[in-house]
Amino acid sequence: SMASPALLMRVVASAYAVAEKAATIVRSVMSAGDLGIVEKAGPNDLQTKADRLVQMSICASLARKFPKVTIIGEEELSTDNVTEELIEDGHCEEILKKPCPAQYTGIKEEELVIWVDPLDGTKEYTEGLLDHVTVLIGIAYGGKAIAGVINQPYYNYEAGADAVLGRTIWGVLGIGAFGFQLTEAPAGKHIIVTTRSHSSTLVNECISALNPDTVIRVGGAGNKIIQLIEGKASAYVFASPGCKKWDTCAPEAILHAVGGKITDIRGNSFQYNKEVKHMNSAGVLAALRNYDYYASRIPNTVKQSLVP
Repeated sequence: SMASPALLMRVVASAYAVAEKAATIVRSVMSAGDLGIVEKAGPNDLQTKADRLVQMSICASLARKFPKVTIIGEEELSTDNVTEELIEDGHCEEILKKPCPAQYTGIKEEELVIWVDPLDGTKEYTEGLLDHVTVLIGIAYGGKAIAGVINQPYYNYEAGADAVLGRTIWGVLGIGAFGFQLTEAPAGKHIIVTTRSHSSTLVNECISALNPDTVIRVGGAGNKIIQLIEGKASAYVFASPGCKKWDTCAPEAILHAVGGKITDIRGNSFQYNKEVKHMNSAGVLAALRNYDYYASRIPNTVKQSLVP
């Protein structure tokens, strides 16, 4: 008889179903019309009813199936009294059919850390920029992002009434990434994707040093990595603190699974073990191809003003 799938593949397969459930919650909160917006640290740091319900759904669903895994979510919430209708018990059969990369077959539950951003791009969500919004579930082992799921609840939302709404992208290092068409940005063009609502002198100084042909300003780290893997941008540059581990874990795994690279502005890789501080204080630099070109052009003044 076939051996049961390795733990990692079962976690990814469940995270896929959990992310699809999350998308239905995100859409139903929006269509019900009461977003329940709370300001956390200020007008650019918002939390909605969708952030709260989705995080409870993701964390409780995964904790029930994988009780020894460490799960770290963006919102400070207890998952003690989660109602059954928020629990997703299913999994994606397709993922379970893929063989687990050899280096991950022996992983135990207590060695995994799952980083959850229930709604990446909350500010954009509240402003109706729905294509910016993603649900992020990143899976780390040995401090490295090794697998990730990104759901876009509103993918295709402008394509008319008959369009299928939403999609789920997933990836595992050593297997690849699925659910989208991998595309490289136009050769010889420097298209930079950066923050929409957290701009600063430093952010802009860093971008102009790269001499970009175009600068795209959008919300959400998940959304920015999607711009890279679909060839709409050649580099993601954010010379500022503010991005957190739950923003980068899932996107990093997907980008690395297709041969891209993401680091902080100084070229350090991100660590995802459970003790690590949550803030990516030294910003973000990512590219699907030609990472070194962009890294070599980051001014030293910018690097010096960002301390990891």
